[in-house]
Amino acid sequence: MKTQSKLYFYLIISAVLLAIIAVLSLNTGVYDFGEKSPFMVLWQFVKGDPALSLSDKYVIWDVRAARIVMAILIGGMLSVSGTSLQGLFKNPLATGDLIGLTSGATLLAAIAIVLGGHFKEYLPEAVQFSLVGIAAFLGSFLSMMLVYRISTSGGKTNVVMMLLTGVAITAIGFSITGFLIYISKDEQLRDLTFWNLGSLAAATWTKNIILAIVMIIAYIILLPKGKALNAMMLGEKDAQHLGINVERLKKQIIITVALMVGTCVAFAGTIGFVGLIVPYILRLLFKSNNTFILPLSAMCGSILLLTADTFSRSIVAPSELPIGILTALMGGPIFIAILVKFKKSL
Repeated sequence: MKTQSKLYFYLIISAVLLAIIAVLSLNTGVYDFGEKSPFMVLWQFVKGDPALSLSDKYVIWDVRAARIVMAILIGGMLSVSGTSLQGLFKNPLATGDLIGLTSGATLLAAIAIVLGGHFKEYLPEAVQFSLVGIAAFLGSFLSMMLVYRISTSGGKTNVVMMLLTGVAITAIGFSITGFLIYISKDEQLRDLTFWNLGSLAAATWTKNIILAIVMIIAYIILLPKGKALNAMMLGEKDAQHLGINVERLKKQIIITVALMVGTCVAFAGTIGFVGLIVPYILRLLFKSNNTFILPLSAMCGSILLLTADTFSRSIVAPSELPIGILTALMGGPIFIAILVKFKKSL
């Protein structure tokens, strides 16, 4: 009970911090609301005030608020996906972008963008509408399955093989994506640049609803897995002796992570290192207790990405710095720190 109370305390603190950052983010932007504050405009929109201008309504609700919500949803999902993979593979380097999931999702999304026009009309209308999203999920799922198959032998996952397979998949993905960039038209080229650099600029409430549905499904599956992932740290055989269905756990995590990463890439492009930064910091604070780390990573991932997005909109205002650049800049030093820590333990 004491442990549960402690978790709730940290979650409340994280939620308060996230709310403060959301307030600051709502106030960040070059658009001038005149004498009114963004919160006055938002309150007018909520009340349905007919005096509210269309431009004010668009900026506060369809641009800023939608973007804040997307940052919260995607940040949490990327962080939870990294935490889940690291717990499953018992390695802090196992994240979606480092083992090829993001690259696979980006590759199939790029194929859908550039070549989708040739076969889109033959697909059902519902599939046409979400073709890029479906392609990104399939790319993420196929990459995950390939990495798992190559790096696992006799029921044991070789971490070195896993990382090397991820490097190979990423290299293949970037090379084919580069070829698609070469043959793409101007509009397709802009879309591909968006995927490669990562951005939340295309946030809409329709996308947020889809992300929220995926997030709820994924969290229902993954967040209660803390104890099972703690047992996995003892080894697969010991986890089985403790009553954990190891193969079922692997399949659930692999499919759910592929769904989350694929959906995030489909809507925001390549945003790397979120799943590396947050779990690493949380493990410094709470060791390797996944019961704490999984739910907290959801909140802290949202905090990280929303903070990064707020900076990306303000550093070079009125232009916007792609958010993938910022997360990579933050994640690179932490990646080096993990490698240095491993080197000392050898």
